[in-house]
Amino acid sequence: MLMGTVERRGAPADDGATGATVPVARKAPDRDGPAAGPDSRADERPSAYRPLWTEEPARRRRLPDPVRTAAVRAVLVVAVTLILAMVAFLSTLAESWLAFPMVLASVAGTVVATWGVLDVWVTRQVWNQRHGVVSVPSSTARAMRRERRLARRLARAAERGQGRIGRRGGAGQLSHP
Repeated sequence: MLMGTVERRGAPADDGATGATVPVARKAPDRDGPAAGPDSRADERPSAYRPLWTEEPARRRRLPDPVRTAAVRAVLVVAVTLILAMVAFLSTLAESWLAFPMVLASVAGTVVATWGVLDVWVTRQVWNQRHGVVSVPSSTARAMRRERRLARRLARAAERGQGRIGRRGGAGQLSHP
């Protein structure tokens, strides 16, 4: 159980004892209620005290920065577009002169909002391919890893071959004249 600074300061040393109580600050006496006597336990709370919330680790990892900025931008554009559409609708009901410009703005906003959502999707796909998150055979990252592995194998094989030639003696000749 996680404890905040206030609970930690007031808590007794952990000596393995169970059923310990933690003193807390005294509250001012309630003027409307009965007076608290000397045997009142208002300044102590039972050890079964549970905080209002407990911190848990996040279930999913945080979005990468470029994807998160694209998502925030898309949410803002969609929100403005919905406001424009609502104003256009209400202006049309009120037969206001503002209805036609708002309808045009709503149409333009819908186009921009669609672009924003597609931008989030494309940014996410590009980030996944560049950073090797997707593990399907067509992934760019997997192909690059395969090429690097092959290059390392060839380099190790070349080093082993050079070592063998040097051990045979001679001036590095493969055959004698």
